[in-house]
Amino acid sequence: MKKVDIMRLEKSEEGTFGVLRLDGRVQCVTLEPPERGNRVGVSCIPAGTYTCRRVDSPTFGRTFEVADVPGRTAILFHQGNVASDTHGCILLGSRFGRLGPERGVLDSRAAFREFLDHCSGEQTFQFEIAE
Repeated sequence: MKKVDIMRLEKSEEGTFGVLRLDGRVQCVTLEPPERGNRVGVSCIPAGTYTCRRVDSPTFGRTFEVADVPGRTAILFHQGNVASDTHGCILLGSRFGRLGPERGVLDSRAAFREFLDHCSGEQTFQFEIAE
């Protein structure tokens, strides 16, 4: 079973930025929404340990959902670039950067595909978010 964790590096109104590690090795960078009290669709999820399970999303295709977040469902890993793309989910990117005036993550499609490739044999995995 893969060990996946996010180390959050920065929390601001621009978003929650971090680094995702897979089995202890840096895999990609992450962007979540700002901290807004775990509100559905607009907040990052609380730090903690969760189970992720493979799902087929009508919008994002085959991905993983973060399960057991209190009061929340449908929190997915997916591609996107800026905080408004997150919808309460976790975006994956190859690097931090700017898209016009907004800070975000870049090369998201490639980072997301690489993450899925590395998790191709997994149906579930443990997932930890650390502040």
